[in-house]
Amino acid sequence: MDTILCPNCGKKVEINEALKHQIKEQVFETQKEELKKREKEIQIRLEKKIREEFEFEKRNSANELLETKERNRKQQEELLEMNKLLRSLKEDNEKREIENQKKLNEEREKIKEEAVKNASEKARLKELELEKKISDMQKSLDEAQRKSQQGSQQLQGEIMELDLEEQLKSAFMFDEFMPIPKGIEGADIWQKVRNRHGQEAGSILWEIKRTKAWSKNWLPKLREDSRKVNATICIIVSDMLPPNVEYYDRQDGVWICSYSHTVVLAKVLRESLLQVAIAKSAASHKDEKLQAIYDYIVSEAFKHKIEAHFESVKTLKEDLDSEKRLMERVWKKREIQIQRLDKSMSQMFGEIQGITGSAQQLPVNLQLKEFEENI
Repeated sequence: MDTILCPNCGKKVEINEALKHQIKEQVFETQKEELKKREKEIQIRLEKKIREEFEFEKRNSANELLETKERNRKQQEELLEMNKLLRSLKEDNEKREIENQKKLNEEREKIKEEAVKNASEKARLKELELEKKISDMQKSLDEAQRKSQQGSQQLQGEIMELDLEEQLKSAFMFDEFMPIPKGIEGADIWQKVRNRHGQEAGSILWEIKRTKAWSKNWLPKLREDSRKVNATICIIVSDMLPPNVEYYDRQDGVWICSYSHTVVLAKVLRESLLQVAIAKSAASHKDEKLQAIYDYIVSEAFKHKIEAHFESVKTLKEDLDSEKRLMERVWKKREIQIQRLDKSMSQMFGEIQGITGSAQQLPVNLQLKEFEENI
């Protein structure tokens, strides 16, 4: 039998199973209460910790949001400040340009006023220097614009050249389009005319111009290029045609036409080349030597040589006439200078004789000149 010690007297006391079970239940309940109490405390501490962590995260998120808003606000302010600064710089540049232009105009007016007021060479030279600077700046600007337009016109000209070549190839399938030989800078398309049997009847040399004004100097240049390749016909296709030419015309041995009439003109000229080739072929029964002479006379090479001869004679005559006019101007200028020298010398000796009287005798040449003037 189990015993326990009495806490009061210290004697052993027997306990039965019921009491033992009751004590165990009491101990278990006590332990259970303590365990619940501890669990509750742990749960309270855990909830407190979770609330603290949640509050911390909440405050941290709020702080991050505030910081983000603050950064965005600062960035917006910086952006506004930069835009304001850019506007200010732009306004300052515009004001500076206006002021510089105003100062330049004022300086020009001042120089002009000083030149009128003082009539001094120094003020006039300053004005000329300023005007030269302005003129040089204007020339530089015009040159830049001209180069830009020239580049654009060159590109447009190349596009027109490719488009025209494609049109000609589509319209005349039997013809052959040859590359332009070296040394020929003006021509753009070289078309060899052939019939359906592949027999050559002649050639056409094309040059495309895309400019704002017509120039007569294009004609002799293209004629010279056509001589180099023995072309039968040479044609200039241009946006700007000569005065009194609406669609196409022939001037100084060169055909001129607008871009929209190129294929029509090519058909007419090509047909004429084919008819001439047929006529030449029909005359092949003549004597060989006479035929050779005849072929040479009617050949494009002979025609080009004759044209080149007469053009050279014409150019030499124009140069001679120009030299004559130039020499006549030089002679007239020298004659006037000599007359001025003679007159000045005569006046000088006349003044001296007026002062000295008869003591100063005039030179013999002056006496003769005075005698001739009296006559």
